[in-house]
Amino acid sequence: MFTPSALAVDIDGTLTDRKRALNCKAVEALRKVKIPVILATGNISCFARAAAKLIGVSDVVICENGGVVRFDYDGEDIVLGDKRKCLEAVKVLEKYFEVELLDYEYRKSEICMRRNFDIEEGKKLIEGMGVKLVDSGFAYHVMDAEVSKGKALKFVAEKLGIDVARFAVIGDSENDIEMFSVAGFGIAVANADERLKEHADLVTPSPDGEGVVEALQFLGLLQ
Repeated sequence: MFTPSALAVDIDGTLTDRKRALNCKAVEALRKVKIPVILATGNISCFARAAAKLIGVSDVVICENGGVVRFDYDGEDIVLGDKRKCLEAVKVLEKYFEVELLDYEYRKSEICMRRNFDIEEGKKLIEGMGVKLVDSGFAYHVMDAEVSKGKALKFVAEKLGIDVARFAVIGDSENDIEMFSVAGFGIAVANADERLKEHADLVTPSPDGEGVVEALQFLGLLQ
């Protein structure tokens, strides 16, 4: 059995259901975990930090799909992505689609959009611009091609002095694939994107928060 030294957990679709309701059983379970628990989300920094406080886990958060990292609740955001490249790509998409921006003023490394156009067509239009278009299951994200949750997790692990291979990660969407690739053990909840399941070491029987509890039980983190 894999025994992790730290844990990284996605929020939307993992700790929450499709309506973004937080699973209280998962919260209760995470509060019992004795190793560092880091939230890794596609959402913005203020959301992630508030969620970390409410859930009762580490103040360390990975936000904007790895484009922003924060180590302390009252500290400063560390921006790892170039939003300017994303803006140029969005200008191209706007010529072909009705693009609706989400949380624009709060995002520091990427552009988030409503899921109201064909993502595969969108990817073709911005190919070669140094960005990538990712579906988190809740929104589309135009990200710096150099950014991923996996690279951010490696950055965090180094700063914390923890081998990234000693991390277990739990997630549900394609933006978690890179995180699964660098961590020692990846667990996909039952409702996860099929592409993520292909990279998972374990798929839980139950979806979202119930699956998180099952993952923690499997890892032996609930005593």
